[in-house]
Amino acid sequence: QVQVVESGGGLVQTGGSLSLSCATSGRTSRTDVMGWFRQVSGKEREFVAWISYNGASTAYADSVKGRFTISRDNVKNTAYLQMANLAPEDTAIYYCGVARRLYGTSRDSDYAYWGRGTQVTVSS
Repeated sequence: QVQVVESGGGLVQTGGSLSLSCATSGRTSRTDVMGWFRQVSGKEREFVAWISYNGASTAYADSVKGRFTISRDNVKNTAYLQMANLAPEDTAIYYCGVARRLYGTSRDSDYAYWGRGTQVTVSS
């Protein structure tokens, strides 16, 4: 089992920045892909970004490209999501997932472990 805990959410004004963290523990593997997803009440969870096991490859949803940056520290077993130029449509619960695979994926069904999420609210 892998435990996943997100942190760093909060309330920010339009145009502001936030940095999310995703700490993992338990039976982690340095070959895991880590990803960020978000969900608004009443809607399906949507892909935000993923990062490969070694950080060499990343991918982003079009809606966040150029504004969000995903990174990871394998010594700390932690992934990060730096969010800039936030807009009200970025308001959601942000979830971190761990996928037991070498190649990145934007499908949430490929992620075996999830955290409980952290709320991000962007006021207009």
